[in-house]
Amino acid sequence: MPMFGMNLGARLAAVACLLAALTSCGAGSDTGAADPADSAGQATTLATGLKTPWSLAFLPGGDALFTERDTSRLRKVDGSGTVSTVQTIPGVNEGGEGGLLGVAVSPKYQQDRTVFVYYTTVSDNRIAKLRLGERPQPILTGIPAANIHNGGRLAFGPDGYLYAGTGDGGERPRSQDLGSLAGKILRMTANGAPAPGNPFGSLVYSYGHRNVQGLAWDSAERLYASEFGQNDFDELNRIEPGRNYGWPEVEGRSDDPRYVSPLVTWRPAEASPSGIAVTGNTVAVACLRGERLWLVALDGNGGISGEPRAALNGRFGRLRDVVAAPDGSLWVLTSETDGRGSPNGEDDRIVRFGQVRSN
Repeated sequence: MPMFGMNLGARLAAVACLLAALTSCGAGSDTGAADPADSAGQATTLATGLKTPWSLAFLPGGDALFTERDTSRLRKVDGSGTVSTVQTIPGVNEGGEGGLLGVAVSPKYQQDRTVFVYYTTVSDNRIAKLRLGERPQPILTGIPAANIHNGGRLAFGPDGYLYAGTGDGGERPRSQDLGSLAGKILRMTANGAPAPGNPFGSLVYSYGHRNVQGLAWDSAERLYASEFGQNDFDELNRIEPGRNYGWPEVEGRSDDPRYVSPLVTWRPAEASPSGIAVTGNTVAVACLRGERLWLVALDGNGGISGEPRAALNGRFGRLRDVVAAPDGSLWVLTSETDGRGSPNGEDDRIVRFGQVRSN
């Protein structure tokens, strides 16, 4: 049976074996389990020569769309690694951490043929919807933009609504301001209106964030998010509606009951987390500066079990996004051409991890 015909639980179960194997091959770190060989099993480079790929989302049928931050191109890749350019998104302002960022495919794609993108303009960050090849139609504008901290991740939740992670745009007080779209996780309809049941009657779902980079749900429909810290602690959080995640008053854990403490913290040198995927009982976290994939086991109750394990240490450089594919593999975007890496002739890449075995 094609995986797109399975329910969410079956799709997650299909990749559980892969993540269990990955977890057995963690790599050395100050806070995670050690893997003396850093052997990640079978890895296939699907595509090379890409320019700062940022986000990837699968279409029904198994092809995937991905964005290139610094070219404004929305592109497509199939299972054989053949890449084609779908279109260039107009009005994108490329520079710093801004550009063409997140992409999400409508859960009703076979009926509405609609895709959503998050991008930076000269005046703001915005979210638009489009049919492939057609001009984007903005559904939400006015998300503060800057050279840094633009957020940008898009994902549809199991409730059918669109979620977006935003950054503080370098202005810390915005994260605590419920009247600002910056430093938040937003939840909306396909037309950009506040989703029913949002805690404040606005687009805001949670607040007190510095720069949300990854969004994913487990099989019990619990939401997790990765977030860049400043100098001390990067975070993996469990997100609950209406809760305050502390920035800028708190970075990392806190005993203050006003703020939610993260499930996991890392030093930025070993993480700088970007996209995440939940597969089975594991959260996979793609890391930029850390150049690894952190694997965080969940306990089934919204917490974690044991210590995070690291895999793929330095094998492919900076990792920007990780997505569970329909066939049960993991697809990872590298980010060596983002101005902070050391690209070689093949970068950037899409890498597919199939059956993974430890030594």
